[in-house]
Amino acid sequence: MLEEPLTGGNANAGVVRVGDTVRRPAGPWTPAVHALLAHLDAVGYRAAPRPLGIDEQGREVLTFAPGATVWPERFPLLDPADRLARVARLIRAFHDAVAGFTPPEDARWNAMIPADGAEIIAHHDLAPWNLVVEEAADTWTFIDWDLAAPGTRLWDLAWAALGFVPLSGNPAFRRADRDAAARLRLFADAYGLDDEEERRALVPLLPQRALAMYDFLKSSHAAGSQPWARLWEEGHGDAWLGHADYAAERAELWTQALLD
Repeated sequence: MLEEPLTGGNANAGVVRVGDTVRRPAGPWTPAVHALLAHLDAVGYRAAPRPLGIDEQGREVLTFAPGATVWPERFPLLDPADRLARVARLIRAFHDAVAGFTPPEDARWNAMIPADGAEIIAHHDLAPWNLVVEEAADTWTFIDWDLAAPGTRLWDLAWAALGFVPLSGNPAFRRADRDAAARLRLFADAYGLDDEEERRALVPLLPQRALAMYDFLKSSHAAGSQPWARLWEEGHGDAWLGHADYAAERAELWTQALLD
């Protein structure tokens, strides 16, 4: 069958569509990721692709998610409150589904930015650039599970809030402070983050998670690791540092919004 290269994203070299499947270069982490995706499918979580094994070229095979990623052109799709809440509920459903997952004994993970904790196997990149929406069929799918690794619910949720609310230091995407705070509250409510201690704990993780991305890009540039070194040269490091500063400067506002 014909292979159609899939564009978009930062690490998509060699990713193609073949019929209703996606073929991607496999890595040492692929068996563990496929075990995770098989578990999610078995327990009825439908916002993730299904694993279909390895093809004759040694590539992983996944079901193709119809639609297009939200970021960047379709990001206004998430402006309505009910759409933002739906994202949060999908994340909560994933976290609940993965809680019952037992990784293979020989599992290897591609932990790009390790979390401080191993409560669950987290996605680590739940973001608008990894959410595919097909409006006609009303399907929403999180893709790019290669970075799945041990982590925590709050670590995953902090990253998702930065991207989906969004909590952005970029004036082109920045919302008025009160609007951003209200959307953060909505996001946490829809996720079901009901414990006051967890709500307080989420706030410092917002700048910490953005700063972790800055540190990762900086070290990748020093090591010459692509495509991350290129992103550093394009200014993405400075952008994440700006997001971290923005989130840290408004910590009191975020806390008030989450607790009032």
